[in-house]
Amino acid sequence: MNAAVRLSASSLRAHKRRFAGTFLAVFLGVAFLAGTLVMGDTLRAGFDTMFGRAAAGTDAVVRSADAITTPGESQGTRQPVPATLAKTIKGVQGVAAAEPDIEGAGQLVGKDGKPIGGKGPPTLAGNWITDPELNPYRLAEGRAPRASGEVVINRGTAAKGHLRIGDTTTLRTPDPVRVTVVGLATFAGEDGMAQVTFTGMTRADAEKYLTARPGEAASIKVRAGPGTTQRELVARLTPVLPKGVEAITGQESAQENTDMVSSRFLTLFTTFLLVFSGIALLVATFSIHNTFAIVVAQRTRENALLRALGASRRQVTATTLTEATAVAVTASAAGLAGGIGMAAGLQALFPAIGFPFPDGDLVIKSLSLTLPLAVGITVCLASALLPALRAGRIAPLAALRETAVDTSAASRTRAVTGTALAALAAAATLDGVLASPSLPLAGLGAVLALAAFIVLGPVAATKVVRILGAPLDALRGVTGSLARRNALRSPKRTAATAGALMIGVAVVSLFTVFAASLKATMDQTVSRSFAGDVAVSTPSFGAGGSGLSPRLAGAIGQLPQVDTAVGLGRGVAEVDGRGRALTVTDPVDLKRTFDLGRIDGSLDGLGTDGIAITRSEATRRHLTTGDKARLAFTDGQRQTFTVRAVYGRSELAGDYVITRAAWAPHRTQDSDTLVAVTFKPGVSTKAGKAAVEQVAARYGDPAVQTREEYAQSSAGGIDMMLTLVYALLALAVLIALLGIANTLTLAIHERTRELGLLRAVGQTRSQLRAMVRWESVLVAAFGTAGGLGLGAFLGWVLVKASDGASDSSFAFALPPTRLLVVTLVGLTAGALAGLRPARRAARLDVLRAIATE
Repeated sequence: MNAAVRLSASSLRAHKRRFAGTFLAVFLGVAFLAGTLVMGDTLRAGFDTMFGRAAAGTDAVVRSADAITTPGESQGTRQPVPATLAKTIKGVQGVAAAEPDIEGAGQLVGKDGKPIGGKGPPTLAGNWITDPELNPYRLAEGRAPRASGEVVINRGTAAKGHLRIGDTTTLRTPDPVRVTVVGLATFAGEDGMAQVTFTGMTRADAEKYLTARPGEAASIKVRAGPGTTQRELVARLTPVLPKGVEAITGQESAQENTDMVSSRFLTLFTTFLLVFSGIALLVATFSIHNTFAIVVAQRTRENALLRALGASRRQVTATTLTEATAVAVTASAAGLAGGIGMAAGLQALFPAIGFPFPDGDLVIKSLSLTLPLAVGITVCLASALLPALRAGRIAPLAALRETAVDTSAASRTRAVTGTALAALAAAATLDGVLASPSLPLAGLGAVLALAAFIVLGPVAATKVVRILGAPLDALRGVTGSLARRNALRSPKRTAATAGALMIGVAVVSLFTVFAASLKATMDQTVSRSFAGDVAVSTPSFGAGGSGLSPRLAGAIGQLPQVDTAVGLGRGVAEVDGRGRALTVTDPVDLKRTFDLGRIDGSLDGLGTDGIAITRSEATRRHLTTGDKARLAFTDGQRQTFTVRAVYGRSELAGDYVITRAAWAPHRTQDSDTLVAVTFKPGVSTKAGKAAVEQVAARYGDPAVQTREEYAQSSAGGIDMMLTLVYALLALAVLIALLGIANTLTLAIHERTRELGLLRAVGQTRSQLRAMVRWESVLVAAFGTAGGLGLGAFLGWVLVKASDGASDSSFAFALPPTRLLVVTLVGLTAGALAGLRPARRAARLDVLRAIATE
């Protein structure tokens, strides 16, 4: 073993450049993984500390005991509690203070007339709590609101909207309210709670604009007196609380807020980044394996001589694995340090881009250190294992051979194995997307398809590279012909080198195709379901935004140009024990403005005890027209509804529809998510839209869009997601390009004598550079072509599986322009990867190159 270590150390010192690409591949993958883990731990600790500081003065929270959670929500909707309950609580022994906490949606309009926030995180408004210890916000400038129309806003919101103390603006609640900023506040020492905006009003204004009925509050915050613990306080409060109301400790409330942020943002964010770090490490695996395979092939005679001098197979294998271990440990350790540095850089960068990173030191847990280190070392050693075993099998007589013949492409075993995997992939995929739609089964088919591509790579390389390189004979003459032959010389090496790029391009293509399909689905949904002329909506998605005023649809409906204006509100209820979202609207106008498909029964007479449901939900609940459905609302009321209509399409209308009269007794803060408008015959879209915009301006100036504009804006988040995906995948593509450059560099070292002979018989330096560059482009073209095919196929599988596994109808779309850009980027990247190896080849001394063995 000592001899193996000495040989490995000697080889590494002599051939440092051989392993530069491997070092960088491991370094980048480990750095991305470590940075993600450290950043996630730091964010969680930061928010935990922030919420803990904010709730430090709150010892108990009194709230409704029951919450209704609909699919996709992390926290449910709770019924308000009586604000007068605070007086009862103040009389409990051990209570020092109790204040109603009124909270609802409220979106401020900035100085430029555009709404602030609402791009996911909520925009909150509430009463300014007068007890400073119970209020999580602290006045930083100005004063508390005293009169109607005065507000305090968090400092981060003021900066985004360019608002200052004394400015007057509009607060959408969702009805527009003119307010004057009299104070700026911080949240637990920060300018805000991440991207959440907050507006503090007087209690009277909060009751007027944020609740359905005066005298309601979201909760009661309670502060204990000296000597009373939080648990003791909750125990004393519980007996005096009415039925359906509970008390929890302030620590439990803070933990719930931390868990909410974690489930809504942090878990999704870190999982998203971990997936891409996994992709980067997968791509690195190909590059590392290829590097060691080439190194072993180049040292065939050297290893054979060692065997002839008495070295055992185990010693030769150990020598290669020792080299891999040295590279793995140093690169992983460097990557670990780089990942911590990346997290620190993001901690400083996030506030600059508008995302307040909570103050605090970096949190580096043991798992964040050990996992990236272990993954980096494991990936490197696993990638080098097969080349190391191959090195140990070299026979001593191989020392007498000049070269080894690569027969990988002609391997019958490889062809049979790859074909079998492709057949299994096709069977699993077709079954998962057509016969019995299933995302897990389709995912298995996708993994098998990837394996088939990798196994069949060397088999396909010979034919595909010959086809792709055919134009080079005519365009570049002898130089192009030599480049093609060099790429064909070792099909296995070409396939392995291109494999890393293929994975990167495949993932890029997959997301590109899926995003295009989502946009096509949105276009199809709006075109098929929305029969109106314009849509009025707020520029927000997710939990953000305040919605639209329920009075807006009625005001628009009064216009002489308008035939129908219907608003779609949202409610929640448990239907037969399961939380479901309700669409609150006028069913008659809904039918006139939206295509609901075939309707069984009638939407005309729902009244206060009728409900309409989609056909898919009716089938799932075993309901039909005339049947009874039991609904439980957040206020504890239960009511039996009669199914009076079953309709076919739910894309925009939702799965359950009730009237506004049926929802009114149970509503809290009322708002619409969309107002659909149909014009009278003869009214042009331009004229009608202008008239609607004038009315909308009086209700907070929400966006008025044509059907095409509404579909495009609804899909706006997809382009934003795709931009982020491309930025993250750039790391995987960079690692793939490092692999191509490293392979070419090693191949040039291997062909030193050959290159010298070419120069001796008349090849110029520029011709030599061009030959190497075109060889790089051919390898990149092979990887790009395979990646495009695989990515498009996987995109089709994902769309079809999603289509069959859900009630929605997904449309498959191939974006030719975007895929062409991906192709050009892949080819350009291949040309760039060949620049440095081409320069090194052109600098070779002719006589020394010819003399090289």
